[in-house]
Amino acid sequence: MRVFLAVLALSCAVPAVGATIQERAAPCLECHGAGGQSQTDNIPSLGAQQPGYVLNQLFMFREKLRNSEIMNERAKGLSDADLQGFADFIGTLPKPAPVEGGDPVRLEQARALIQQNHCRSCHNPDFSGRDNIPRLAGQREDYLAKALTEYKNNIRAGYDGTMSEVMAPVPEAQIADLAYFLARIK
Repeated sequence: MRVFLAVLALSCAVPAVGATIQERAAPCLECHGAGGQSQTDNIPSLGAQQPGYVLNQLFMFREKLRNSEIMNERAKGLSDADLQGFADFIGTLPKPAPVEGGDPVRLEQARALIQQNHCRSCHNPDFSGRDNIPRLAGQREDYLAKALTEYKNNIRAGYDGTMSEVMAPVPEAQIADLAYFLARIK
């Protein structure tokens, strides 16, 4: 597995500093999806993600405050200006297309949970995110479930404890409903 990750990291190496930001970001989009829409299991779509959020995440990967072998390796040599350039570029990508349709009962259960936990107060009513708060609308369902579960179990570090506090009392079945709902937001 380590060999596979090393080969993947090398194959996705960021091109030289003299290249344009689009050229330098091309390897990112190999995993995160052309046009910012991931087609890879548990890899987030980056399209229309908030630049402030992306900047924070890249910084956390670079400083190993957030653990992902591939992302830690990719971010380790990036300057602060590089991080900002990637964050700004990612913010220009088109937003991911939501999953169409859905079970009305599950969607309503998620709406009630969202209301109860005031999710829209930070992530915006349309879940587009703002500042250093991520866009959730149209994100991959599997990735959302993974991230929310990691927050619940204090596996995923954030820059504050808000998400861990919010997710702590949420049962696993409701996490699946939340991810299901958010993946379908237009």
